[in-house]
Amino acid sequence: MGFGSVILGVITAVAGILVTTTEALTDWPELFDYPATLVVGRSLLVVAVFGLLYGTYLLAIGVLMRSTNKRRAHNTRNVLRLAFGFVGTVATLAVLTENWLGLLFSLGVIGFAVTFALQQPLLSLIAWVYITVKQPYGVGDRVKIDDAKGDVIGVDFLVTTLWEINGELVTTNQPSGRVVTVPNSVVLSSNVVNFGGGGSPYVWNEVAVQVAYETDLDFAREVMADVATDLLGEEMAAGIEAYREALAETPVELEVYDRPTVNVAQGESWIELRVRYLTHPRRGQRVRNQLYEQILARFNEHPDRVAFPVSRSR
Repeated sequence: MGFGSVILGVITAVAGILVTTTEALTDWPELFDYPATLVVGRSLLVVAVFGLLYGTYLLAIGVLMRSTNKRRAHNTRNVLRLAFGFVGTVATLAVLTENWLGLLFSLGVIGFAVTFALQQPLLSLIAWVYITVKQPYGVGDRVKIDDAKGDVIGVDFLVTTLWEINGELVTTNQPSGRVVTVPNSVVLSSNVVNFGGGGSPYVWNEVAVQVAYETDLDFAREVMADVATDLLGEEMAAGIEAYREALAETPVELEVYDRPTVNVAQGESWIELRVRYLTHPRRGQRVRNQLYEQILARFNEHPDRVAFPVSRSR
């Protein structure tokens, strides 16, 4: 398709130049009150412009889509679409008018008027440029933009499309099946949270278990840390390495542990143990469920060392 469009563009360009520079169609009747040479020649040149640009675009996209980096391919495709669209529009108008100075002046006047008439879409287009250059998020990231939360499946010129998680239908970071469209302009005026952003695809999570004051805390903390290590050992080791590499690129200094840790918080009638670990945000809920089930199973094997708070309220 790409090569065919380029070949068609070359052929029509040669034909258009021949028609406009020779008197081959001088004997033809006028078309739309204009000389046939002018109408046919410029029509062929317009077809040539579209054929060459469209074919070149398809060939570039074909090479681009071979890349394994989907985010970069998506962003580059959008930039190419905008660039080829602008060049095609200017080239077509130039072929039809043959007046570059007047064309540029007209585009300036039209652009000035459009700026006032289409402020919101233009702001979204500016935000798209910001997203493309600064990359606060990209295709495949899990983000929260204003009130919308989900996985990014598309970043177009005016809108960002999310595959929603949570929302009104489900909870616990599960997909709802709905698609949410967010104007890009929202990015410039609202907080944007990228789960797994900042150079590392991993985030810290916690699982909390409440136990009674009679519990052997050292034993309970060791059990929780061992269960998390057994479940997340290799994955967390890879995550810690990536996290430290990302952290090294910033001026922030943090202490990063090599294995899961357990923190203690005191409640009114219980003690809350929170095991902290590193995981991928898309596996967060599944890992949390597995950890909670395995920790409770291990605790129940030692009722003499782990007790749970009992409520006496009625």
